[in-house]
Amino acid sequence: MTRDFAYQILTKYLKNQNLIKHCLATEITMQALYERLTPPGEYNEQDEEKWGITGLLHDADYELAKGQPEIHGLLLFEKEPNIIPDDVAYAIKSHNYQRTKVQPQSMMDWAITACDQLTGLIVAAALIHPDKKLASITPEFVLNRMKEKSFAKGADRDSIMLCESRLNIPLPEFVGITLRAMQSISQELGL
Repeated sequence: MTRDFAYQILTKYLKNQNLIKHCLATEITMQALYERLTPPGEYNEQDEEKWGITGLLHDADYELAKGQPEIHGLLLFEKEPNIIPDDVAYAIKSHNYQRTKVQPQSMMDWAITACDQLTGLIVAAALIHPDKKLASITPEFVLNRMKEKSFAKGADRDSIMLCESRLNIPLPEFVGITLRAMQSISQELGL
């Protein structure tokens, strides 16, 4: 599956521009996480693209599953059977594992589960900054907002914290990786 084909699938089912931007943020973050988690000498461009496609498509069925969170992550595969590689499909199904009951297994599964929530929190942090720009916020700013329970209540902090137990990436580093990745496409994100 190519990235262009994955983007066509995304925009076929997802119309909300903010959700599309969220998927773009998650795509670039997944690519950065692939680079961080891949041992030296084992980097593979196709695998990096696969991780990115996982991020791009993870919420493709979000609008279709509205009001039915237990099928979010599963519904896409009823609409598009057999076109998404099995490991990508599994990661997408498992990113909402608390509701779908599809348990994450691989590093890619855990990465999408953790970074999905963090990209949303980072957008919220940028939006409260005076200039509303990703370039103006730091990992420390995001970490301080994360400690505030009333801030971005929808961002599941427990899922974000999986970066430490499941990916062996300390939270400050995880936030830094995600923020830098998102800053690299700030124009596309409108931030």
